Amino acid sequence: QVQLVESGGGLVQAGGSLRLSCEASGRTFSRDAMGWFRQVPGKEREFVAAITGGGRSTWYGDSVRGRFTISRDNVKNTVYLQMNSLKPEDTAVYYCAARPRRVLEQDDYQYWGQGTQVTVSS
Repeated sequence: QVQLVESGGGLVQAGGSLRLSCEASGRTFSRDAMGWFRQVPGKEREFVAAITGGGRSTWYGDSVRGRFTISRDNVKNTVYLQMNSLKPEDTAVYYCAARPRRVLEQDDYQYWGQGTQVTVSS
């Protein structure tokens, strides 16, 4: 059974940092792109970042570019999201996803985690 398990969420003050982790089990994703999305209740899920299987190419949403960094460790079958200079508007549930055909299209992702809450206080 394939599972993606996010961790690292929590409460942080504005300007602070968090690092999210997403550990995959049940299969390797070393050849697959993986991504992070986020969602606030009542709003559509938003693309945050994505990375190719080898880690050579990355993409970022406009609202996080320059503040967030996606990376991966294929030995550990884990993808990370380093979040710096956090703002209250970054508050959301963050989801990890894997194996899309098109990295910017959330409906293309085949596997999803359960999400981890990130709350940024002002």
